[in-house]
Amino acid sequence: MDDATLREEICRVGASLFARGYVHASAGNISARRPGGGFVITPTDACLGTLQPDRLAVIEPDGTQIAGERASKTLALHRRIYEADPEAGCVLHTHATHLVALTLAGVWSAEDIVPPITPYYVMKVGHVPLVAYHRPGDPAVAEQVAALIARSRSVGAPIRGVMLERLGPVVWHRTPAQASAVLEELEETAKLWLQTGRSATALGAAQIDELRQAFGAHW
Repeated sequence: MDDATLREEICRVGASLFARGYVHASAGNISARRPGGGFVITPTDACLGTLQPDRLAVIEPDGTQIAGERASKTLALHRRIYEADPEAGCVLHTHATHLVALTLAGVWSAEDIVPPITPYYVMKVGHVPLVAYHRPGDPAVAEQVAALIARSRSVGAPIRGVMLERLGPVVWHRTPAQASAVLEELEETAKLWLQTGRSATALGAAQIDELRQAFGAHW
């Protein structure tokens, strides 16, 4: 999509997530690759429910901002994800309630914050590792996430998201709409797992392999 359409799509997705309670106040940020290189990202402390296309920050491939309001403090993380995963076209970060609550209560494991309890979680999200707590915007997180992306790609199970302890999920996909779908599926799975008292049984190896064979799931 062209630059103007991309900006409108970021604003549409942000407003949709805000209206349905997936983000709140000024928490969260969205970025997307620009057709001509670099990317656009939401401004720091912006409310995703009231984004304006012309206020999005424009970032050159080298990280220099050339237009828009001051970029989100997570700029380094977004940029590093794009460098690490050539298929990432949009990066989305929220402070989704059930996912943050899960890190406080205790995740399933450091490699998979929730178990594969539904087929759509396996198909649409995949493995989501935990990144230990760092302050918001800490550049060390960017390097940790890039390393996790590289490791997952090397074993043939590329990830589409990570969970920042006490902060929230960071997910990515080809388009803003697809990244939003990953975030929503991840948050709803965390909600389901918490509502079952973190006792729901994971899908078995044969069931997951069937999803690989039928739908190309990366697990």
